[in-house]
Amino acid sequence: MAGSEHPVTLSVDEYLQDTHGQRPGTLAGAPRISVAVKASDPLILSGLHEQLRPRPEILLCRDNTAERPQVTIVATDTLDEQALVDLRHIQRTSTSRLLIVVKTIDEQRLVSAAECGAAGVVRRSEVTPEHLVEVISTVARGDGHLPPDLLGQLLKEVGILQGQVLIPRGLHFTGLAAREVDVLRLVAEGYDTADIATKLSYSERTIKNVLHSVMTRLQLRNRAHAVAYVMRQGLI
Repeated sequence: MAGSEHPVTLSVDEYLQDTHGQRPGTLAGAPRISVAVKASDPLILSGLHEQLRPRPEILLCRDNTAERPQVTIVATDTLDEQALVDLRHIQRTSTSRLLIVVKTIDEQRLVSAAECGAAGVVRRSEVTPEHLVEVISTVARGDGHLPPDLLGQLLKEVGILQGQVLIPRGLHFTGLAAREVDVLRLVAEGYDTADIATKLSYSERTIKNVLHSVMTRLQLRNRAHAVAYVMRQGLI
């Protein structure tokens, strides 16, 4: 047709250059996820970079740039003590979300990783560019990721911790002692200090001390705020 324009086509290489080299911040209006990769093995480091570099969703952060990564990938064979030290350092010095790529991991090390702030774990044998980007996106938006079998192991360890360590000491994962939960439950039911003291066979002074301790420790403004807290925690 006279006056019509021919469509412009790009090769794959030109497309990647366009999306990565000239417009590093977005792809079709969507922000890219800034990612840093750390690994003691240079071959693993290079391999992860090669998987992520062509991906339009990812912006790789180099050590010598001022870009702050949203997600930091820590790749290691096992979660040994040095790896845990590195994770704790990143947790203390960065707001980055932590994703671990590991060759082997057991349930005890999985709990240690969670304590160090890990938001996701991927086995190295399961890493593909597509899967890795999917997990990075999950972690970046504030969610967590575990392989299904590791999730089952973690829940088992949590149950053991609750049954053998916390409950015998009158504690909960919320950081509240059993007595504190009992007091707050009665507050939520509308009882005043004297009624709570009678029901739990404590003095009024003890009940006041319990409430003051909870509100101070958890930075709760008043009794209503304390009740809202325990409701969110599913305790009442």
